[in-house]
Amino acid sequence: MTESASPANFRCGYIAIVGRPNVGKSTLMNALIGAKVSITSRKAQTTRHRITGIQTVEDAQFVYVDTPGFQTRHSNALNKTLNRTVTNTLTASDVILFIIEAGTFGPADSQVLALIPKNVPCILVINKSDRIKDKAVLLPFAQKIAAMHDFSAVVPVSAKLRFQLDNLQGEIKRFLPENQPVFGPDDITDRSEKFLAAEIVREKVFRFVGDELPYTSTVLIEKFEQEGDLRRIFAAILVERDTHKSMVIGQKGARLKDISTQSRLDMEKLFGGPVYLEIWVKVKSGWADNEAGLRAYGYE
Repeated sequence: MTESASPANFRCGYIAIVGRPNVGKSTLMNALIGAKVSITSRKAQTTRHRITGIQTVEDAQFVYVDTPGFQTRHSNALNKTLNRTVTNTLTASDVILFIIEAGTFGPADSQVLALIPKNVPCILVINKSDRIKDKAVLLPFAQKIAAMHDFSAVVPVSAKLRFQLDNLQGEIKRFLPENQPVFGPDDITDRSEKFLAAEIVREKVFRFVGDELPYTSTVLIEKFEQEGDLRRIFAAILVERDTHKSMVIGQKGARLKDISTQSRLDMEKLFGGPVYLEIWVKVKSGWADNEAGLRAYGYE
């Protein structure tokens, strides 16, 4: 979309999506832009990067920034880096979406709420509202949380069922500044295909491997080549110990095969073409507690 093609009152701005781990931030962003650019999992702490998702409509461009869930449990270098990413994103946004889970508000939610600057419009988004069977319970819960901060709006949604997302987008649009679009009309993210490929593999590690492992694993794309429509991708899953390596590979390589197959299918869907994918598992102890190493692995 060129500047001349945009309406005079075109709105464009950055919207930070924040909340404690596992409230559905990534699912919400993917639903809002209509494509999967941020990985999702039932396990907490899936998102580790500041990921931008873009949606352009006739008179507005929404630039969503999905942040890592604010970490309170561990203080290693990785989690300190994740928390710095959250606080930096909040101060640089035009609108903030504070996501909570319907019927649940605990100390971790309070810690995130305390970080939200007073001078940025903030919308309280009550996700997973479809899970509350008795809707009479939802109103007093919403009123109780709304009293904790000067929210610009309160919107109950279900990101999974796409319930009330048009409503939410309408509320966001009211607070976007009048600006020309920053990205092209067909852009859905500012991240490279190489980055998205690594995130897809990391999501599958979360899905297929037990609760403990994913927090000490990451994915590196060692080679990404394109010949016509075909993408050749060579990835390494980094783990802390030999025992973790066996967990990822599984009996006779079955788990690694599942990770590879599902990753390849997701990549083909996202990239719109065939993918040749090879994945290795490598042991690299201490990677999550080394600040210089984290920067080399793409953590901001």
